[in-house]
Amino acid sequence: MSSRTRVAIASDKSGFPLKQAVVEYLNNRDDIEIIDFGLNSLDEVQPYDAQAPKVARAIQNAEADRGVLICGTGQGMAIVANKHQGIYAVVAETTFAAARGRAINNANVLTMGGWITAPILGVEIVKSWLALEFTETMEDRAEWLRAAFSRVQQLEQENFAQ
Repeated sequence: MSSRTRVAIASDKSGFPLKQAVVEYLNNRDDIEIIDFGLNSLDEVQPYDAQAPKVARAIQNAEADRGVLICGTGQGMAIVANKHQGIYAVVAETTFAAARGRAINNANVLTMGGWITAPILGVEIVKSWLALEFTETMEDRAEWLRAAFSRVQQLEQENFAQ
């Protein structure tokens, strides 16, 4: 991983205002490089199922380290992102859920809902999620969490095998 964390981000129209707040926050961080897949205005129309693969593929291709996807509820983006091998997307509506998704589940993609999450809270959710690494703050369970994640990866291999 480079000295700067590369964060890919995308939204559909429902997530655009929240995405803009998150991008503004991330632009003010020296440790983050943003890869913005749009939308870039409310006039653009790209559905969640077209936007999520852009972020997922950027992570798969090692162009990004993590991803943020925002639609109306965050759920559609999570479903589509999780159809890509090596992507572990979680929906978070609280800072606690975002932090646990990273520390416990090794989530490399965070999804949020623009209809649900106010921009000021969305920024705090992203901040919480970016602050942790896998098993951080969960040291007493780190071995178990790594073993569980390994089992998840095995299931992934079995289910993505052709």
